[in-house]
Amino acid sequence: MKRSEVMNKRVGTRIAKKRTSIAAFTLILTMLAPMSAMAAPATSSSTLTYDATKKIAAEKAKILTETYGTTSLQYALIDKGEIVVSGQAGKNDIKGNVPLTSDTVYGIGSTSKMVLTASVMKLVDEGKVDLDVPLVNYIHDFKMKDIRYKQITPRMLLNHSSGLLGTSGHNATLYGDNDTYSHDTFLEQLATQNLKADPGAYSVYCNDGFTLAEILVERVSGMGFTAFIHKYVTEPLGMDHTKTPQDFLDPSKMAGIYSPLYKGQLPKENYNIIATGGIYSTAEDLVKFSQIFTGQVDGILSSKSVEVMAQEEFKRGMWSEDSDTSISYGLGWDSVNLFPFNEYGIKAVTKGGDTISYHSSLVVLPDYNMAAAVTSSGGSSATDQLIASELLLSALQEKDLIKERKPEKSYGVPIKADMPKETSQYAGIYSGGSGKLMKVELNAAEQLSVTTLTSPNSPDQKYTYTADGSFVNDKGTEKLKFVVEKNGRAYLWSRSYLSVPGLGQLAFSEYKAEKLEVSELSQEINASWEKREGQKYYLMNEKYTSTFYLNVTPIIPIHFLKEVPGFVSNHKIIGANEAVNQLQIPGMAGRDTKEINFFTKNGLEYFTAGGSIYAGEELVKPLHTGTQSSTTIQADGYARWYSVPAAAKGKVMAVTMPSNGAFAVYNQAGICVNHTVVSGNNQVVLPENGSIVFAGEIGSKFEITLK
Repeated sequence: MKRSEVMNKRVGTRIAKKRTSIAAFTLILTMLAPMSAMAAPATSSSTLTYDATKKIAAEKAKILTETYGTTSLQYALIDKGEIVVSGQAGKNDIKGNVPLTSDTVYGIGSTSKMVLTASVMKLVDEGKVDLDVPLVNYIHDFKMKDIRYKQITPRMLLNHSSGLLGTSGHNATLYGDNDTYSHDTFLEQLATQNLKADPGAYSVYCNDGFTLAEILVERVSGMGFTAFIHKYVTEPLGMDHTKTPQDFLDPSKMAGIYSPLYKGQLPKENYNIIATGGIYSTAEDLVKFSQIFTGQVDGILSSKSVEVMAQEEFKRGMWSEDSDTSISYGLGWDSVNLFPFNEYGIKAVTKGGDTISYHSSLVVLPDYNMAAAVTSSGGSSATDQLIASELLLSALQEKDLIKERKPEKSYGVPIKADMPKETSQYAGIYSGGSGKLMKVELNAAEQLSVTTLTSPNSPDQKYTYTADGSFVNDKGTEKLKFVVEKNGRAYLWSRSYLSVPGLGQLAFSEYKAEKLEVSELSQEINASWEKREGQKYYLMNEKYTSTFYLNVTPIIPIHFLKEVPGFVSNHKIIGANEAVNQLQIPGMAGRDTKEINFFTKNGLEYFTAGGSIYAGEELVKPLHTGTQSSTTIQADGYARWYSVPAAAKGKVMAVTMPSNGAFAVYNQAGICVNHTVVSGNNQVVLPENGSIVFAGEIGSKFEITLK
């Protein structure tokens, strides 16, 4: 739902792992006061013009919009309760008729989680919620297939250690539609699921935990989440432009959003699991919100709650001692020890967010009463974070709190050392985020090679064994080591520095992948799965307004890799009709796992995954090639799929549309060439070997004409 390109390929893949979200993702705290920086005399913000900071911010923002795929952005810096820098860059509407202002509203994605966390802590302050009491005490109808759910506490929801699978995003992200179905049926979805790990075992990014915490706030307070945050957060702080999909918000007041798959401006994007990522705001409103965490305002949260939120929660569970800054969860916060501020002895906390179209980053320096926020259309939360960090670092320099900038970091050119023979036991198949499968090989030349099996055109990555027991790449930007954790599983642990030219440097410290224990299937089970090799499955139960139809291919092919027997993608096959992602990777690479279950209905094969239902291609019929035809959504509510036969290729299909339905057309590669909710165009030239999906409410009828 979270539902961009040179750097978006590199920054984007790393960044998706890091958060939101895509995250989509960088985190917070040591309670030590700043040392050398704190010793410097502070300059009063009222005597500063911040001219240097304003200039640098404008320059960096221009680079971001002209080089790194960001359409527009908005930024703000607050110092001791005063917004001292505010600006915008990029384009809003295509024709340039609607200027960007400080009041232009953006989606903030997962930065919404901080508003949710503050809401929970408000109830903690009032004595209505105990962070360490089982959640079932507050949500009595919360149930799961896995009996361990009774151990989940509110704290585990907020520090990502609940063990929930990840993201139940079915029908959550919609164009111009604030349907609350995904929120309203969330407990029903959880009731069909197992847990991926013992509650509290480790922290792995989990959207579902925050949706469940949203329900916690509603049940305990007796108020809807939108009403709650307005009463207790946005109104007291004067956040006049902070809204949710449940508020009236004129789409013309929002930053324009775009996609490489469509030439025009996209409709309003509603992320209807609000606390997880659905709040709209501005950079200025976000820095007003930050005053809760700098002690600049009273009456929202107690200082104790603010301090509790900034603790190193990630250390409660499994985590490498060699951790640095990238994933260091607090309560809600992505990082409580953010790079590069930790290099200066300064505590910085951060949260970022990514939906398909919108991105944001909030960085707070609690000990200095300062914060910066960036919101954007296009780009990523990580590049937004670089701008926010630059605002703060420049202001600290102007205030004479930082004397000079530290140079970018590197591990240097690796110096080869002798690799112990026992290291060879760690060679094998590894899996990380987004279904990535990697072959890790070790050779006699003290080199480690990583081949990405799921991206066969990607070059192999080479690393050299060094004296500290790690493997370092030739550029000195990343080091890997093998870690066997207390659960007995082997992991690739990565520490890296990613320099983004013109913007700055990001630091990552994370579990990159887990070693898979591959095994051959029994003859009977193998036969069942072999029948599915090469078959395509089609999404059946996504609402017609869903952003999925444009941005995520709803057609999934089943393929197996000979190097990974017993697995489909990174899901271990455990039966003729079942496959489960059994990875237990802290951080980002182990997020959003699913259970795949096949079943047969009316002679047709289907499978379920994360609330979505897919049907086999035998259900897809050729479109009628005569002049007139029609199709109707049946009582099951499932979408109707058709293939484009050779006789229909190149013809113009015109559809008389129902009021509560839409259709989308895909080319042979599965890329959307028209989604009527986005384009408003009910006529399309049919592509060769394409596919068509009609979706809508039960009884919706589509009249089809071919010319």
